[in-house]
Amino acid sequence: MQDSLNMNPYMPHNPYAPSQALPRGQRVCGGCKHEVGHGHYLSCMGMYWHPQCFRCSSCTHPIRETEFTLLGAEPYHKLCYKELHHPKCDVCLQFIATNRTGLIEYRAHPFWGQKYCPSHELDRTPRCCSCEKMEPRNTKYMSLGDGRSLCMECLDSAVMDTGECQPLYHSIRDYYEGMNMKLDQQIPMLLVERQALNEAMEGECKGPHHMPETRGLCLSEEQTVSSILRRPRIGGHRLLDMRTQPQKLTRRCEVTAILVLYGLPRLLTGSILAHELMHGWLRLKGYRNLSPEVEEGICQVMSYLWLESEILPASTRHAQPSTSYASSSSSSSYRPPSSKKGGISHTEKKLGEFFMHQIANDTSTAYGDGFRTAYKAVNKYGLRQTLNHIRLTGGFPV
Repeated sequence: MQDSLNMNPYMPHNPYAPSQALPRGQRVCGGCKHEVGHGHYLSCMGMYWHPQCFRCSSCTHPIRETEFTLLGAEPYHKLCYKELHHPKCDVCLQFIATNRTGLIEYRAHPFWGQKYCPSHELDRTPRCCSCEKMEPRNTKYMSLGDGRSLCMECLDSAVMDTGECQPLYHSIRDYYEGMNMKLDQQIPMLLVERQALNEAMEGECKGPHHMPETRGLCLSEEQTVSSILRRPRIGGHRLLDMRTQPQKLTRRCEVTAILVLYGLPRLLTGSILAHELMHGWLRLKGYRNLSPEVEEGICQVMSYLWLESEILPASTRHAQPSTSYASSSSSSSYRPPSSKKGGISHTEKKLGEFFMHQIANDTSTAYGDGFRTAYKAVNKYGLRQTLNHIRLTGGFPV
């Protein structure tokens, strides 16, 4: 074992293997630095040890087993090393198993870093419909009753009924007005269940929808939609007493109503509202026959900028010329305040950063590529100039 330092540092070693003996006076313990003397001793890692001095670098107890694991120059009990360095699944809380080739294989969320066994992608483990984290075995998510689950962090700021959503909706309309993009018409906004949103989407003949989960819709057709009238009660880990009310939506202008899926956190609900309100603004201002990449791209930019205004300090938001926010290249810089009194918590801020990450890294053509092209144009030319170019050409300035 004298050559153990030159071996694979992750392989187990036997400290009791025979070694070439040295005269007694030259045998100094690698732990206590005293002479080994008579009696039992160990020889490994190029040194001699009293049995009680050869200790695990993790638990500090003596290593008495015939095999141990060496990491660099530090010995460990095999189990201690596994506890310390072998990754555990954040879902089932067990050590992540090795695959057929003997390698540790796991999945990791690109934003949160949550590690989990590949099998959980197939075993129906619930995933939060907002933040996408998988439900750990020692935690219970809230069931929204429509196939969706919500983690406790997202539930904390979830918007549950139409009345509760109105202040947020008005604050986003104010955000638009602050950017000289006032909407003169009062567009109704309803919070709806998943089924009602899907039914309304089937009755809507215009526009692309971001599949597989549609969370918002800007209606242009007359429909009767069932909206959530009162916030449901929480019973155990599910919602109770959901009260809905059918509402006939009459077409008085190019936009009939904005529908948003209920039960999502405030920042996600707001980003959806900002997106759908931009659809409404474009229709009311006469922007016609835009391609999905252009229309969804600029709507995603408005969603992204609103999120940015909520979670970043005013001094660091969108460090570009003021024309990126203003409606005119001659306007002064406008920095909309947060719509939540007293600011937001660290948890909500991280959620907002995740929603921005989702927008920026979307892989779809209309929502992903469209956003990145639109965002680049807004950064370079400002929002007003970009919108003018869209009106004239149907595309983004380059």
